[in-house]
Amino acid sequence: MAVLIQLVPALAATAALAAPQPSSEATAQTWCFGKQDPAQRIGGCSFLLALRKLRDKQRAGVFLNRGGAYLESNDLDRAIADFTEVIKYEPMRGKGLANRGEAYRRKGDIVAAIADLDQAIALDPRDEIARYNRGIAHSDRGEPRLAIADYNEAIRLSPGDAWYYNNRGNSYIDAKEPDRAMADYDHAIRLDPKFALAYYNRGNAWRGRNDLERALADYDTSLRLDPRYAAAYGNRARVFRDRGDVDRALADFDQSLRLDAADYRDYYARGNLYLERQDYTRAFDDFSNAVKFNTKYAAALNARCLTRVIMGEAQQALADCEQSLQWNPDDPYTLDSRGICRLKLGEPDAAIADFDAALKINPKLASSLYGRGVARRKKGDSDAAQADIVAAQAIQSDITKEFARYGIE
Repeated sequence: MAVLIQLVPALAATAALAAPQPSSEATAQTWCFGKQDPAQRIGGCSFLLALRKLRDKQRAGVFLNRGGAYLESNDLDRAIADFTEVIKYEPMRGKGLANRGEAYRRKGDIVAAIADLDQAIALDPRDEIARYNRGIAHSDRGEPRLAIADYNEAIRLSPGDAWYYNNRGNSYIDAKEPDRAMADYDHAIRLDPKFALAYYNRGNAWRGRNDLERALADYDTSLRLDPRYAAAYGNRARVFRDRGDVDRALADFDQSLRLDAADYRDYYARGNLYLERQDYTRAFDDFSNAVKFNTKYAAALNARCLTRVIMGEAQQALADCEQSLQWNPDDPYTLDSRGICRLKLGEPDAAIADFDAALKINPKLASSLYGRGVARRKKGDSDAAQADIVAAQAIQSDITKEFARYGIE
């Protein structure tokens, strides 16, 4: 979470009036330069700008505050436009650049974000917020070492900010240094014992170490501090799943998706639990929702492909597998799934080609060995078929039972 702008001082001290629109210039100043909600700040600042009588410094301050309100409201294009006006005023150029950089980052234009933040830091090397936000931008771009360097400097400038340690911990995770990450999360929690996100991130780190008990404890604390934290429900569900407690896992996934109905990863994870329970209708619905919110989600397309085979929709299943392979063309599991589709559709030669391709990538893939054995048997090559089936059963003893649900003999 990026630190936002610092409001500039008010033009004059006035009494604040609670109203949706300012009734006077004095009220507009109070709203624009105070700590009102974003809508009031936007209204007050817009009122002042419409007067067209502000001096340059005042005008820049109004644009800075309105831009900050737009940024807080996630109205990024208007925020960028306002910060661009601030940049025209030389004494406040650094603040305008720093905040426009953050707006560009949130918009996904990381190149523009880093360019602005570079300039802001060159103008004011002690701007810890710009350092922090540039660290986030580097992290967004997959550059954890550069992110860590920025967080280091932000921490040097302001060692008491828990956010800086939390985010540096995330970058240490990305840099494959889990011990340093854990130390940073610990320090963030010492600085702010009510920091729900830091508990969540430390829970993820514990889960990465397969210490499920400590992971669960941290997720529990995170949710106690923030009961509406969807991601914490989702990852706690994964801990319950890994411990074999499917009922509690499903309950947490339900809660996660009530709070964040667009989390395609949680739909996919819950769908797999339903698939294991042979609740194919719910599994299909979850995989479909995962694809709805991420049309390039190859794993969910593959899972829906297999689910459709089980539901007797082999032709539609084949289309899902084809689409999955567009996004992940060398995935042995999807090649295997397509082979199963083709076997179900009565195309043993095409099925064998897919199973061969999957086994070239993963020679121990039991499903492809068994499927190829079934296809060879259908073609009358009984010796080769038996060799494949025996090899598959040696790798996965229940492979025959798995294939039975596809309706393939």
